[in-house]
Amino acid sequence: MSFSRVYSAQTHLLKGKIVTVEVDITKNTLHAFTLVGLPDKAVDESKDRMSSALKNSGFKSPKNQNQKIVISLSPADLKKEGPYFDLAIALAYLLSAEEIDFNPKGKIFLGELSLNGELQPIKGVLPLTEQAVRQGFQEIFVPIANASEAALVQGITIYGAKTLKEVIDHISKINYDKKGKSTEKERPKILAQRPTEIIHKDTIHDIDFSDIRGQESAKRGLEIAAAGGHNIAFSGPPGTGKTMLARVFSHILPELGNDDILEITGIHSIVGLLENTLVTEPPFRAPHHTASYVSMIGGGSNPKPGEVTLAHKGVLFLDEFPEFEKRVLEALRQPLEDNIVSISRARGSAIFPSNFILVAAMNPCPCGNKGNKDKNCICRPNDLERYARRISGPIIDRIDLWVTVGNVDYRKLSDEAGTGEKTQTIKKRVKDARFIQEKRFSTRGGSTFGGKQSSRKLQTNSDMNVKELGIFASLTPSVKQLLNDSAERLALSARAYHRVIKIARTIADLENSSEIKANHILEAIQYRPKVVE
Repeated sequence: MSFSRVYSAQTHLLKGKIVTVEVDITKNTLHAFTLVGLPDKAVDESKDRMSSALKNSGFKSPKNQNQKIVISLSPADLKKEGPYFDLAIALAYLLSAEEIDFNPKGKIFLGELSLNGELQPIKGVLPLTEQAVRQGFQEIFVPIANASEAALVQGITIYGAKTLKEVIDHISKINYDKKGKSTEKERPKILAQRPTEIIHKDTIHDIDFSDIRGQESAKRGLEIAAAGGHNIAFSGPPGTGKTMLARVFSHILPELGNDDILEITGIHSIVGLLENTLVTEPPFRAPHHTASYVSMIGGGSNPKPGEVTLAHKGVLFLDEFPEFEKRVLEALRQPLEDNIVSISRARGSAIFPSNFILVAAMNPCPCGNKGNKDKNCICRPNDLERYARRISGPIIDRIDLWVTVGNVDYRKLSDEAGTGEKTQTIKKRVKDARFIQEKRFSTRGGSTFGGKQSSRKLQTNSDMNVKELGIFASLTPSVKQLLNDSAERLALSARAYHRVIKIARTIADLENSSEIKANHILEAIQYRPKVVE
């Protein structure tokens, strides 16, 4: 046999792509070694890694023989990136050179080879394994360090190997001695990886809500934001606890479901941020205000996800909110409104999920003392005007809750820690409110318009659109009149008007009230920014 075909895979955007590795060998000719199929530098260098790995695993190096080797990675129009194919290329070469014999059908091979033949871990094993299952593969071979991650996927047999020799000994039917004669011998088998169970663990956090002195209005705002999935912004002088409030916010969010855990783990695996086997808690991302547009939103010549996608199903905390590049802030419009981010480049386009809760923190002015009773503001009028213009009206509209965080009385700071409400107490109320929303949206089966069932799956109150507000958040005539009068006085935009209703619906859910009352509307209005919109 001079031709062989083996299967591998690589990540493409946030999914896996099956790649076919084909090897053709022409013997008794001048030496040539060609790799085709739009390989990048890391893929092209696999020829050297594979040759050394084979030599150090007891086989002849392809570079020391008079033969023409052509390695093709298909589909040919997909750019091949990363060291995913080393193992598959090595096995395809040995199969084509008739140094081993095995049936590659139904098998996927992933892994980077060291020069001594060891298998190194790779990124994105979870989505690659999911894609293998979707395309009907029965077995997948991965580096031992990635085996537990791959075992999260059901419906496929996972083999974790330490070296190239282990894989060969497991799959090969025959071996050839130095004289070219086949020899049969007992070979060690790689044990299949046991399925990894998703276990929810109660994490003990360093900071509890009860450790935060004062700031009751800010805590209430965080509770509403967590219960309804609303975006929230804090404004106040430096040192008042805005960052601390934002960091404990993720602790009161409900636990992730199994599907969400796999989705988020897959995203972090592709980007290379997977520290443990699973991401079982809502992610918390806090990029610095000097972060670039691409790192925040995503992009590049071959689109990659940014911070808004890494915060999917979790929290995106933007400290010093007005200090972010204006282009970055304006780009938040789409993910805040549609829970996705669409990226278009010359080489392709991508749509990444970005369903996060935004927590923004900002000072009221550049010096931070505007409105402070204890300190004087030293900012010039033009500095204040320039600072106010950094956040546009459309971004202000898309943030549901605006909370002023003032200085805390020194007597409260000296109180004993842990005297306030515990995180678990607040989290229980949030979970109860989320359960009410889940029950409401599931019993109505989504929304129905014109006799047609909507395919949109609502999860929180913040997900409702204008039509769905009329179904799930209807107002009595008196409450509607109160809202209309308030909207006229505050000059609310249409978007801000509807967001007030969503917040009121969440406040009612926290009180286990089936209808929105006047006090719910009044409290929701208090969270609009204290500026004319």
